Amino acid sequence: MVGCVLYGLPGLLSLALARQAHDEIHVGVWLNALPFAAYLLTDKTMAAIFHFLLALVVIFALALLVSHDRKHIRPRYIIQLIVVEAALGWFFLHSAGGLALVGAVGRFFETLLGFAAQGTEFVFGGMSQQGLAFIFLGVLCPIVFISALIGILQHWRILPLLIRLVGTVLSKINGMGKLESFNAVSTLVLGQSENFIAYKGILADIPPKRLYTMAATAMSTVSLSIVGAYMSMIEARYVVAALLLNMFSTFIILSIINPGKESDEQPVALDKLHEEQSFFEMLGEYILAGFKVAMIILAMLIGFIALIAAINALFAAVFGYSFQQLLGYVFYPFAWLIGIPAADALQAGSIMATKLVANEFVAMIELKKVAAGMTPRGLGILSVFLVSFANFASIGIVAGAIKGLNERQGNVVSRFGWKLVYGSTLVSLLSAAFAGLFI
Repeated sequence: MVGCVLYGLPGLLSLALARQAHDEIHVGVWLNALPFAAYLLTDKTMAAIFHFLLALVVIFALALLVSHDRKHIRPRYIIQLIVVEAALGWFFLHSAGGLALVGAVGRFFETLLGFAAQGTEFVFGGMSQQGLAFIFLGVLCPIVFISALIGILQHWRILPLLIRLVGTVLSKINGMGKLESFNAVSTLVLGQSENFIAYKGILADIPPKRLYTMAATAMSTVSLSIVGAYMSMIEARYVVAALLLNMFSTFIILSIINPGKESDEQPVALDKLHEEQSFFEMLGEYILAGFKVAMIILAMLIGFIALIAAINALFAAVFGYSFQQLLGYVFYPFAWLIGIPAADALQAGSIMATKLVANEFVAMIELKKVAAGMTPRGLGILSVFLVSFANFASIGIVAGAIKGLNERQGNVVSRFGWKLVYGSTLVSLLSAAFAGLFI
């Protein structure tokens, strides 16, 4: 298995890069990719593979229904992205090396959460040690510390360098251009709101088509500042895998819904954030920004959970079934489609719907309540599905962030809000389907 890790994934990546550059592909590249292919043929049943292919067909058909320009869909890039994403899913969810790497990342974030807990305990005493107010103290307060760390890396220009390097490599694989590739990485690093500040210099000139791609990417991924919060509620390996799977699923779905032409490429100039500030000015701003994010999430949790409880009671009184139970039946086919076992599909469908109408935090809290009764496979696939910003509340967050920089473009984003949720939900379904291949 370690041999597969060392040779399979690099082989597939070099194959993709060689195809992109129209270079002659050496036989050795194909041989390096063989261990991954052998895994699919020997370790997985054909039934599981056919189930995944069924999910792929249905998700692609749903994407084609709302495609802007079917004539310019480029199948070669889509196939290329599918192969790379499958390799990443296998590496992080099945291979010994990938699981070891995910374990190391999980331990790293546990260490960060431990540091964050020291600040929390200083302010709130021993409340967290007693298990009091866990969601606020154990999940939301660490966002403040991690936000400060991101600010430091941004101020030292480490993150902008990574964004450019990774974005350039991705643009060679996805065929979508540097703007879309940079945006995918910067959204992951900076988050939904601050991400668009980096593009304020060119925001006014971005056409609606490309603006949709940028906004949909912001809704389909998550910010590193809240990854620690997710890891306190679901397994770290599913969070880490979802971060990368979502990025490539976004490229695949947007290549169908919103295909672009190579001639659409425009220069990308990332504005420098906070360059006029001193180190401590920047640090204070990021700490306050992290606390603001925590308070926003707290308010949304209180409001949404209270509303869902009220609606559940109303539906139970009128129809005999709670609102979440009915949503579970609506989403049952999608839960089964992405590989969740039938025994878990109804419960999973309810949680999937909760994530869509509320947010991922509310859904993860619901998942924690029932996780012990779910199969490991169902729990893993559902966990990957939940790690994204794909919900109705994100429309206002993304549109508001853009409107603060350019009112006209903010209004443009607001107009295709429903389509943003639709596309980003397909991204979550696709990522979960890939995870189902290897869990």
